[in-house]
Amino acid sequence: MPELGFNEGAWRFGAFVIVLLIMIALEAVWPRRERRHTRLRRWATNFGILFSDYLAVTLVVLLVPVTAVITALFAQQYQIGIFHWLDWPVWVEWLIAFLVLDFVIWGQHVITHKIPILWRIHRVHHTDQDLDASSAVRFHPLEIILSIFIKSAAVLLLGTSAVLVVIFEAVVNGSALFNHANFKIPTKLDHVLRWFIVTPDMHRIHHSIERREHDTNYGFALSIWDRLFRVYSVEPELGHDKMIIGQPDAQEEGPETFLWSIVLPFFKMKSRKKDQASNHKNSQETT
Repeated sequence: MPELGFNEGAWRFGAFVIVLLIMIALEAVWPRRERRHTRLRRWATNFGILFSDYLAVTLVVLLVPVTAVITALFAQQYQIGIFHWLDWPVWVEWLIAFLVLDFVIWGQHVITHKIPILWRIHRVHHTDQDLDASSAVRFHPLEIILSIFIKSAAVLLLGTSAVLVVIFEAVVNGSALFNHANFKIPTKLDHVLRWFIVTPDMHRIHHSIERREHDTNYGFALSIWDRLFRVYSVEPELGHDKMIIGQPDAQEEGPETFLWSIVLPFFKMKSRKKDQASNHKNSQETT
């Protein structure tokens, strides 16, 4: 199988660390919301989940050598995928591939909210009671593994360049750190940026305790899909300072702990209808 010519893992990790440090600095200088909890315990849990993701992915790759990059290299070697059958300019292929992959990630995000068994896994991300850059890595290992196979299928279908896949994943990871970060962007600038990318204020609405709000603004990098499919929210009903982050049945200390977060998908959860009733009660109490 052909090689990339550089250590993509080290490159992506380096980009991740740089963006993370920038976001942490911005959160310290220009915080958007007052924190409910101290950083130490939440960060230990969220980055602990990230480490468990790394272990899970490593195990999967050992058993079934599949990642989006490996799939792209495989497609290149055997000339599989749409782009290997067409003679389009490289820049056109890269643009189309980026848009399609971003749409696939957006679509995956939507179905994790709509299919109950996937929501059990994805809600680990939504039980975080504060939102900052560390929230961007709070995804259950099962969801990360699912994402690998979905992205790999899209890459195989397209025959996407492995270099583009590396760039795309770095951009998506960086975007997640950015739009989960707890720092303030001037309102006018935020409204301009939202036409192109997902901003922190835009994505924060997606983490609202109110179901009608957290079932909007699904985007990771590009904001076009939420607008196109009419699941875009401009502002939370209670405003960004008063809105409650998290899930109605997870407002105690559980989400701050690693073990609670890891085993959460395996325990019975409250129905979405009960969530809606609880949401309404929380809104009345807050107002």
